[in-house]
Parts: sequence; structure tokens; C-alpha cells
Amino acid sequence: MYTPKKFNQTDMGEMKGLIIDYPLATLVTYSNSGLDAHHIPLHLCEREGKIILQGHIAKANPLWREVDDGSNVLAVFNGPNCYISPNHYPTKSETGKAVPTWNYVSVHAKGILSFIHDEKWIYEVIDRLTIQHEGTSEGAWSISDAPESYIEKMLPAIVGLEVEVTSLSGQWKLSQNQPERNRHGVIAGLSASNDTDKLKVSELVETASSEGAVDYSDRRYDDIS
Repeated sequence: MYTPKKFNQTDMGEMKGLIIDYPLATLVTYSNSGLDAHHIPLHLCEREGKIILQGHIAKANPLWREVDDGSNVLAVFNGPNCYISPNHYPTKSETGKAVPTWNYVSVHAKGILSFIHDEKWIYEVIDRLTIQHEGTSEGAWSISDAPESYIEKMLPAIVGLEVEVTSLSGQWKLSQNQPERNRHGVIAGLSASNDTDKLKVSELVETASSEGAVDYSDRRYDDIS
């Protein structure tokens, strides 16, 4: 991915945090039929100091038959993003020299893909993914809420997959190339919206403008060593 220096994200905690908060990956693969893209939630965990992404697909999905075990893949995770109008820039009324752009945060994870057919492994991955998104609040759904016979019937129709990450790269494009007053204009313009993504991008632009960093030090990554 082309990443100008101002937008380059190198903080591993921030990149891991984005994957946890926005786990729906676009998994890009290559096989004899060419390039393909698959939209799969992937759960981030760690094993022996390595970042691992785990998920599952329906056995009816040809992915596991068409792509070889050990293939190189790319998983793309996109966070909040939105259109940025030149009208947010105070300098626009002074010089007219302004054009629209798009702000976004994104992580690319390259790695080695493997498929798992062990039903116990698949059950545990689904259980971890469920706990991550249901949380521990009272009334949260658990895989054990479903009849055991129902789950046992479904597991043979599922294939697990795992990506051992070999590299992570991130791009946080948040108006860092604009003068300070234009960045403040973007923050004000987006924060006046009711759109969830615009509000989140406004927060991210403010964080980037103050040269701060989102603290993900207390985030929990499952250790599956």
C-alpha cells in the first residue's frame, strides 16, 4: 500500500486495536482461478510472540479447495472513514486552493494461510469470537446457549482458517498534511454531524493533531500458545 510518511502508522498497539475493533477483513487470495476477495471476521490472538488471525467459513465456500495451504494472503481491515469537504478549511475562503479528500484508517496484514478441519479447534475459535463481541454482560449470548446437538450438526459444515501474520502496515490518513487551522476546521465540521463515522474520524483527527496516541496497552489478546 502506498503510504505517505505523514500518514504512516507504525504503532503495533494501534494496529492491533483497529483489527480488534473492526474485525471484518477483506481476505485477498490468489489461486489458479486468479485473484479473489473474501469478507471474513478474523479474531486476533497471539502464539509464541506471533500475531495470529483466526476465523471460519462454510464448507460450501470453495476458498478452502481452491487456495493451497501455506499460500501468501493479504487481510485488509478498514476502520472509520469519511469524505472531507474543502468547506471545512478556513484557507479555502482565502485562496480557493482546496479540493475534497477522504480520511480513513486502515491496516494491511500479510501472512501465511492454513485451513483447519478439527471440530474442537473450530468450536474454540467460534467461542472466542463470540465472547469478544458479546462481552461478559448479563444476558450475553454464549455458544452453550444453543442445543449441543444443534452445534454438533453445524460443525462438520464449517472449515477453520488461520493466518500467521508476517507483516503489519497501517495508514492513518487524518488531515496531517493540512495546516493546524484547517485540521481544526475538519474537527469542527465533522463533529457537527450525526454520522457515526464522521464523529469517530473527528476524534481521530483531533488525536492525530495533538500528536497523541490511542492507548491500547490494556487491550487483551488471546494467548493460544
